[in-house]
Amino acid sequence: MTGIAPLPDADWPAEITDMLPGFAGRLDVYRVMAHHPALLRAWADLRQHVVVDTSLGLEFSEVVILRTGHRHGSAYEWGHHVSRARKLGMSEDRIASIAGPLEAMAPADAVIAGAVDELLQASRVSAARRAAVEDLVGRKGLFDLMATVGFYTTLAFLANSTDLELDEGIRAELDERPAPKA
Repeated sequence: MTGIAPLPDADWPAEITDMLPGFAGRLDVYRVMAHHPALLRAWADLRQHVVVDTSLGLEFSEVVILRTGHRHGSAYEWGHHVSRARKLGMSEDRIASIAGPLEAMAPADAVIAGAVDELLQASRVSAARRAAVEDLVGRKGLFDLMATVGFYTTLAFLANSTDLELDEGIRAELDERPAPKA
């Protein structure tokens, strides 16, 4: 067996039918998660906060997600969020820098990406980095950064462990305009 396939509409679990027209039906990562309906249902509120209502702001949120996806070697997360970052107007150079050394990034991005690195290396943000993040995005932003890393770490585990391919629309977009390498 190679991977776990996203559930098509015809096989969508009855207990989460109400979720199909929303976020859960739009991306294959959630169609894979639908194999466990209770998990997908529980995921919804955290997803709303982390993805939509974050206090990081959309661009810093993308920096967190891209760095997390890169560090986990998740081509799925990297590709999807390159697309999202482009739609936000982030430059190709900025996106590419997020996969590189902190010294090659814009200073604010390096603060954010450095916090991601610390979380993934030591399961904590150092006092100095914590202060720098709070100066940049506030205390709520610090908490949202940590929650976003945890959220996208779980999605990277899911995408990587199920051999999830890029969604068709993202694959077509990246075929036409390749993503910077992660």
